[in-house]
Amino acid sequence: MTENGGNGESTFTVIVAAAANLGIAAAKAVAGVVSGSSAMLSEAAHSVADTVTEGMLLTALKRSEKPADEDHPVGYAGERYVWAMLAAVATFVGGAVFSVYDGIHTLVHGEELGDPTVSYVVLGIAFVLEGYSLRTGVRQVKAEAERMKAPFARYLRLTPDTTVKAVVMEDSAALAGLMLAAGGLLGGQITGSGVWDGVASILIGALLVYVAWVLGRSNAELLVGRPAPRQMRAGIREELLSVPHVVDVLDLITLIQGPGEVLVAAKIDFRDVSSAEQVEWACEDAESQLRERFPSIRRLYLDPTPGVRQHRPEP
Repeated sequence: MTENGGNGESTFTVIVAAAANLGIAAAKAVAGVVSGSSAMLSEAAHSVADTVTEGMLLTALKRSEKPADEDHPVGYAGERYVWAMLAAVATFVGGAVFSVYDGIHTLVHGEELGDPTVSYVVLGIAFVLEGYSLRTGVRQVKAEAERMKAPFARYLRLTPDTTVKAVVMEDSAALAGLMLAAGGLLGGQITGSGVWDGVASILIGALLVYVAWVLGRSNAELLVGRPAPRQMRAGIREELLSVPHVVDVLDLITLIQGPGEVLVAAKIDFRDVSSAEQVEWACEDAESQLRERFPSIRRLYLDPTPGVRQHRPEP
């Protein structure tokens, strides 16, 4: 799952999500103060955290576009995962911690319930805006999944474009959080008890913990170093073995450096009778074939290596 259509679509998706969350955060905060609802205040914190997250994701997209230089010979694509990791931390600290704390405080100390009408209106508007933002992210993921001929759920789980993955997951969590907040308001309105609101706030916090954990784990895997998918590795080995003068692929290493950026390094056993010129042209042919079949391969390093049964020639 390494092909990608560039940063343009991802940037648009993140900007849509950021614009939606910025306005929603302010409206939720006002509604929370008016209604006295801890769940609404938790949702406001949720939207603030999402807005901060999207700001970090935009930074990630911008900085990852910088070209390679002498100090960073393989480029800046990996910086995307550093900022995306920080965004996951922001989701946890800015949204989850506040929501859980506010919910526990409500359960312990209670709360005075105000008029929930404003909150219901804000939740309705927020649901529409978050739904549009989610639709934008899902459309991008679907298009990329179709391009890769992969199921939507599998592509979303394995995609190296963690910025779009973050938007889809956070918007999905936002819609679920809005329904939880509405449930808390309705429960409090029917029973006159703030317990429902406190429970809803804690559930919103738990939801954000899960989202932060999934995004953090995905970015950590890519920062540590994740290989290309098994099917792609098999295809790379197949292409290398089809090149004239190549006898065997002794070792193959692949590394995802960013969306649409894969590094390949391999130890190749060439025919013993091949000349130096033939080996050089074989390497050129291998690079051409691999780039044609897998455009995401940006860097290819082939190391001519004697097979295990060969012996070093006498000097």
